[in-house]
Amino acid sequence: MSARLAVTGAGTVLSGDIVTPVVPGADTVVSEDGVITAVGSLEELGDLVESADQILDAAGSTVAPGLIDSHCHVVLGDYTPRQKTVDFLASYVHGGITSVVSPGEIHAPGRPHSAAGVKALAIAARTCFENFQPGGMRVHAGAVVLEPVLQPQDFAELQQAGVHLAKFGFGLYEDPSSGAPQVRWAQEHGITVMCHSGGASIPGSKPITPEHLLELAPDVCGHINGGPTSLPDTGVDTIIEQTSMALQLVQAGNLRSSLRILRKAHDEGRLDRIVIGSDTPTGTGVMPLGVIKTVAELSSFSGIDPALIWSAASGNNARTWGLPAGFLRAGSAADLVVMDAPWGSTADDALGALRIGDIPGISAVVCGGEVRVLRSRNTPRAARPASATPALTHLTDAH
Repeated sequence: MSARLAVTGAGTVLSGDIVTPVVPGADTVVSEDGVITAVGSLEELGDLVESADQILDAAGSTVAPGLIDSHCHVVLGDYTPRQKTVDFLASYVHGGITSVVSPGEIHAPGRPHSAAGVKALAIAARTCFENFQPGGMRVHAGAVVLEPVLQPQDFAELQQAGVHLAKFGFGLYEDPSSGAPQVRWAQEHGITVMCHSGGASIPGSKPITPEHLLELAPDVCGHINGGPTSLPDTGVDTIIEQTSMALQLVQAGNLRSSLRILRKAHDEGRLDRIVIGSDTPTGTGVMPLGVIKTVAELSSFSGIDPALIWSAASGNNARTWGLPAGFLRAGSAADLVVMDAPWGSTADDALGALRIGDIPGISAVVCGGEVRVLRSRNTPRAARPASATPALTHLTDAH
């Protein structure tokens, strides 16, 4: 028997696609066995809705792809050694985050630097999170931290084990430029490489300059707005203009730099390269609202359509890392958020709230076609809360 979920009554449906961020005429999303099968109007999809096992009524609010935190410091389990906090990932789901991408399990106590050690840590993290979805979220873990001891055969082994993420910036390199061979070997084995940029963030890391980035040529310029110390404006412009790297903006970075980068990307038609993450938990702390807060800040200060910025935090991330979720379209994983203007806001809907800098109220989060949150415990209450039929008595109303 298949499990069908129908989300109905949406006032607006966001696609996650930077080209067409709002789905015209859509008010209904249908999924089956955790995969979206249809997005359209209730008139078109009425028969599918009538036969659904679960109906989630959005009550005229906004339905959007779940946020993807493309820079979330996981290690093992739902625990952060950096902030000594448990169940932080499950709490991030209440902030609308349905997937996270690891930038390397660098907060593991006693983190290894040997080839055997870094491979083992990446493989263990990836494999463990394949079997563990805290709060229902997808954790894309197991990012091998590049070290000078790694050779081509090590990357072949990692590829065979299913590792597809790597991080540069925390290995034992005397000169960051000398890491170019490892970056290239990783890419040749289908591994997406994110590189630290800007000032040093923790002991064991070094500043990564624009000149280093040009030589290393990673796939993603991690926290180009600073993690937390930003690159110089001239160096940022060089990266934007002379490379094709994804440009990652994070909450735990420099807001002035974020806005400058975002505006430049928008004005020059490069918005498809902007990806968003939180870069938490770090010294900045545990931030369940880290990504949605970033979307609100960037929307309100830049004047750019918040539907576009939501796409940068969902579909752009999905495309950059080849993830199953991030778009509201047939064939994508059914990870989505129902949200509205917060109760008491001067805005009329979620996009209006983001436009003025208010964090929307999340009234439902769906992961893999299953309602995992009904009333977020972390956002303000939605002005128009969603409701489920049959009632989901096992989900607590946090308000």
